[in-house]
Amino acid sequence: MVSALFIIDVQNDFTEGGALGVAGGAAVAADITNFLWANAEHYCVIVASRDWHDADNDNGGHFATDAEPNFVDTWPVHCVADTFGAEYHPGLNTQQIGTHVRKGQGAPAYSIFEGTTDDGETVRALLDRLEVEHIDIAGIATDYCILASAMDAVGTGRTVTVLSDLIAGVAPESSAEALVTMKDAGITLVPDSQ
Repeated sequence: MVSALFIIDVQNDFTEGGALGVAGGAAVAADITNFLWANAEHYCVIVASRDWHDADNDNGGHFATDAEPNFVDTWPVHCVADTFGAEYHPGLNTQQIGTHVRKGQGAPAYSIFEGTTDDGETVRALLDRLEVEHIDIAGIATDYCILASAMDAVGTGRTVTVLSDLIAGVAPESSAEALVTMKDAGITLVPDSQ
């Protein structure tokens, strides 16, 4: 089976100390690095996404500018293009990542499928071109970008596995709900990928 690995948004702003840091984010970065050293050869492509928001606008209402963020549809400023917050967390070794995807350039974007590669290719086109049949997913955050990416991935007709020991969420309740939603959609949850 031809498999791909998605590493979702392991960025400074989504880890401890960042604008939207989640508990366990730095550990996820380190654990994904360890996973890559042991498993990279099992994937035909390793794709990492990053939020890469515009600095000069509210990114389609994604950034809260006129009121306090509600942390559902509006958020504090985060992952602005070419800033430290938008860079990969230093605990994530990017040497084995073959494809980089940027998303949220001027608009809200949660799923990796809403972004494009450095060459301008869509993620769906990349998967089709490489004849990928299965996708493993790791990264941040369980209840937002992992959920959206996994649901879009299974919607392409491929089998999907979330490596649930290699993810971190914003909140325990919404993360638990996201895992149930993914499981109900036929996505496999693997609790011990190491």
